[in-house]
Amino acid sequence: MGAGCLSMETGRSGYDGVFMRAKSRLETEDIILGKARYEDWRSIYRNVWSRPETAEYMAWKVTADEDGARERIQRTITWQETHDAWLVYERGSGQAIGFAGVEETEPHIYHETGIALGPDHVGKGYGKQILRLLMSYCISLGGQEFYYSTRAENLASKALALSCGLAYQRSEQKPDQRSGKTYDVEIYKKDLK
Repeated sequence: MGAGCLSMETGRSGYDGVFMRAKSRLETEDIILGKARYEDWRSIYRNVWSRPETAEYMAWKVTADEDGARERIQRTITWQETHDAWLVYERGSGQAIGFAGVEETEPHIYHETGIALGPDHVGKGYGKQILRLLMSYCISLGGQEFYYSTRAENLASKALALSCGLAYQRSEQKPDQRSGKTYDVEIYKKDLK
């Protein structure tokens, strides 16, 4: 299966290959986006939630200990039940190595809600596979526009957007919930139709 293809539970053809539509599982040859399970707390904590370098450009705080990770996985499971959000699993190891999600903000208009990979799993092409998978999923839902945002200083994230065919649209200032300071967010767009 090529990068950017979806493999899910009910059939339909679409963007970048043939895929099936469902909210529970999306896959490429290297990664799987799947709904969180309680037993994932240890790998997502070790690979992502405990890593300051992963949280640097994100709106969340590092989880300090294993008890916090067990509580956080419960909140994640509950959130993912009603949202298009998933953990990212590395197919080879089966470990939870990141997370990703999208939301429909207006009819046929989708925004990514965050893509994160642990530092030991960057530079392997997983980010590109995740972003293409999310766009494919949005197309399967009738999406016509896809938006991606990143902090202006996050060079890797900006390069990811451009490598997947998104074009810069505008910048906005937002308050950082952790520090209270403002930062610049760059917004990228791709027409999906």
